[in-house]
Amino acid sequence: MRLLRSTDLALRVLMRLAVAGDSTPTTREVAEVMDVPYTHAAKVVAELQHMGLLTARRGRGGGLGVTEDGRTASVGAVIRAFEGEGDVVDCDGGTAVSPCPLRSACRLRGALRTAQEAFFASLDPLTVEDIVTSPTGPLLLGLTPKQ
Repeated sequence: MRLLRSTDLALRVLMRLAVAGDSTPTTREVAEVMDVPYTHAAKVVAELQHMGLLTARRGRGGGLGVTEDGRTASVGAVIRAFEGEGDVVDCDGGTAVSPCPLRSACRLRGALRTAQEAFFASLDPLTVEDIVTSPTGPLLLGLTPKQ
């Protein structure tokens, strides 16, 4: 299973903010450190704020901060929120794909769903705090924007 770029960025933003201490980096600063486009980071930050996992203050003295809910958020739950609950494969066909001719008798879809749930279940017990312990936390604090 491959995560969407937004899911990956959401986890990295939460991780970075979880070790930020009293500093409140801006979305632009986080985007630069993570080496991602500002617009992409802004969308992810907005969604994380909507989920109650971070705070964002505008203007002078503003910036981003992780909430207590963000620190204790389940990694599996964050991934589910960004990835959605859909199947790994689209057997019914999307806008550009015809339905799979095997869908009425295929066992692969169920096996993939079981594997997907096992993936999420293995990440459910992990919190953002858990994944920023040493050596990850100090590494996150040492990240600087690319020159």
